[in-house]
Amino acid sequence: MQFGIIGSGSWATALAKILTDKKHPVNWWIRKPEVIRYIETHGHNASYLSTARFDTSLLKMSPHITEVVQQSDILVIAIPSAFVEESLQGLTAGDWEGKKVVSAIKGLLPGKNILLNYYLQQQFNLPFEDYFAVLGPCHAEEVAEEKLSYLTFSGNDLSAASEIASHFSTSYISTVVNHDILGVQYAAVLKNIYALGAGIAHGLNYGDNFLSVYIANAADEMAGFLKKFGAEHITVGEHDGEDPVTHRKTPNYAASVYLGDLLVTCYSLHSRNRRFGHMIGKGYSLKAAQLELNMVAEGYNAAKCIYDINKAVDAAIPIAETVYKILWEDIKPSDGFKRIEQVLV
Repeated sequence: MQFGIIGSGSWATALAKILTDKKHPVNWWIRKPEVIRYIETHGHNASYLSTARFDTSLLKMSPHITEVVQQSDILVIAIPSAFVEESLQGLTAGDWEGKKVVSAIKGLLPGKNILLNYYLQQQFNLPFEDYFAVLGPCHAEEVAEEKLSYLTFSGNDLSAASEIASHFSTSYISTVVNHDILGVQYAAVLKNIYALGAGIAHGLNYGDNFLSVYIANAADEMAGFLKKFGAEHITVGEHDGEDPVTHRKTPNYAASVYLGDLLVTCYSLHSRNRRFGHMIGKGYSLKAAQLELNMVAEGYNAAKCIYDINKAVDAAIPIAETVYKILWEDIKPSDGFKRIEQVLV
């Protein structure tokens, strides 16, 4: 089984580390030849997660995406959602035949307002049963430090999702499997919006007491939106019995991939969305915050995508809508959070 990784940012680098730590050869698409040469020479990615070391004998890196796709059985796509169309434009439907795709993208395609699975299906005829998603709660920086982290693999084919997950299980990575493929992806999109809002609140000097209520309400708001898409196991404390062999409770995804990922993204100093929001709360312009961050904060584009999608979904998401208006309609952060104060319960 040959794994391929598309992307060379911090999350792509973390996933490459996990796979090579499991002694899997990895075909890795890295756009810039100079980055490839650096990794070959020094054994780490200078631009992202520079502390993550690689056995370079397991890496086959190429600036040619077609080559990586054709030589791989399972493709992990880990590029910002805004760059998906540009990055994949040279590929054809034939290149994807017989491939399984694991999305490590935590956003919607801007302008199209769709998840990656819909784009791949429309553009390349990729069957939905060959599509999977990997989510957290997991920060790339802690993967680099080999701190115990959790990955959730989701797909309609639970057996295939479990098989894929097994290749990422290490002493520092614990894996969970579910089949709520749409729910986990929308949850990942929403938690970035709420984390960006948490950063704005912190930048405005709101304290931990406020943030705890803000995040609790964001979790409730997220659950309401996800129910519109048929998401399952989103109520904390509810389980469908226990595993007949291990006698452990069946997974409740509210405790990990939904609520857990929301919490870590809102609170962690590793969260780029939180950092981006903090700068907005401190008075940075959008452009200045983007330049300072020097990475993509998925919550920025996600806020507009979800706002547009919700015109049809009609879920009650006043927090997410207010974050959108701060970012896209020039509402002052302080005024926006005065509005949010009024809807928190």
